[in-house]
Amino acid sequence: MKILIVEDDSILSSNIADALQSEGYSVVKAFDGLLAEKMMLKDKYDCIILDINLPGKTGFDICRDFRKTDTFTPILILTAFGELEDKVKGFDLGADDYLTKPFYMRELLIRVNSLVKRSSKNPGDTKKDLIYKAGDITLDDGKKEVFRNGELVKLTPREYQILVKLMKNQGEIISKNQLIEEIWGGSFTANTNTIEVYINFLRNKLDKPFGSNYIKTKVGYGYYFDNSENSNL
Repeated sequence: MKILIVEDDSILSSNIADALQSEGYSVVKAFDGLLAEKMMLKDKYDCIILDINLPGKTGFDICRDFRKTDTFTPILILTAFGELEDKVKGFDLGADDYLTKPFYMRELLIRVNSLVKRSSKNPGDTKKDLIYKAGDITLDDGKKEVFRNGELVKLTPREYQILVKLMKNQGEIISKNQLIEEIWGGSFTANTNTIEVYINFLRNKLDKPFGSNYIKTKVGYGYYFDNSENSNL
């Protein structure tokens, strides 16, 4: 397993590298945003740890541009900011998780292990491709693609995983804690407002542009996929 660390603080970068290597990971480091972007496009990594404030190009811009060509590789953002807006921006640009500095190395290892584990079943895995349909939504679980009314809907890995969970259990209410357990493996320590953020992103991409809503909220309980039409799920 190979991890790319993009962090311009050489001491912090070395500390992260040491912690990851002690867990058996292979580590590659970059200290400049532009160089990191070239490395991300050239090689494949099992996880990318990405600082926000970088020389050359910011982590936000790198994440945004990288997601245009790679929607699968997990990205863990490191930020010195504690504001919700910065975290939301990171998620909106395609980040999978975040840590606010300063943090414990043990927590970083938990997050990375969870991201790597959850993304280990990638589109190249030798398994039977599954296609799910519900109304005018088609989900190709082999290619990790979602279409609505024949139009490709580009989702981040976490948005996609939430949709899969809801579609496979359509009509059943899924709580925020269930989604955290399913998507992050129970290691995610942020409050459940993060799930609300992802649900909002998913609705903005999958429901609102098409004028009808599949993703519903049961206040106080959770979310469910409501399909009034026949489905093969």
